[in-house]
Amino acid sequence: MTNTALITGASRGLGLALARSLAEAGWNLVLTARGAQELRQAADELGATAIPGDVTDPEHVARLAQAVPELDLLVNNASDLGVTPLPPLAGYPLEAFRVLLETNVTAPLALVQATLPALRAAGGAVVNITSDAATGAYEGWGGYGATKAALEQLSNVLSAEEPAVRVWWADPGEMNTRMLADAVGAEEASSAADPAKVAAALRDLVRSRPASGKVSLQ
Repeated sequence: MTNTALITGASRGLGLALARSLAEAGWNLVLTARGAQELRQAADELGATAIPGDVTDPEHVARLAQAVPELDLLVNNASDLGVTPLPPLAGYPLEAFRVLLETNVTAPLALVQATLPALRAAGGAVVNITSDAATGAYEGWGGYGATKAALEQLSNVLSAEEPAVRVWWADPGEMNTRMLADAVGAEEASSAADPAKVAAALRDLVRSRPASGKVSLQ
């Protein structure tokens, strides 16, 4: 039987690297991201299903859940950095912070809720991509880090409430991605880890199926 994974933020970065890694292992993939053209190119490359859209849109979440009546793995990878240049909390625009919470916290929970019946039936797994900014006091990263801290606690409680489903909240570390470049500049980002290496570690995690909990991918 072929395993099925739903990956958000799959048009670039870690999401695309993980999609490539799982495709090599024979997984059936449903991919989503806001960038429709990039997403469809990725799906064509991998023989996957592309469903472009915004994970903060309830109708889009419903479409994704309908597309995976059987689901072995949900990867909540889609994320928003927030305001750039990264502002201190004293001046963080509150409306922008509300949008950040909607993307990085509410949307992953909505997808979990929508796909839990299929995940329970399959004895599947949820991977929520988090960050060391969830626990580190890094100047400028307060808005983004607070959302990742909330996502970690949601994952922690979900793991206790859903014993039939594996739940991992995974810190990928710094990766050479567009998001990191937006935060720290392209030159500094270029020295970070290749997302493909992090994706390989994530695929190993899924294959080995350890107990639910927080994991580091580097």
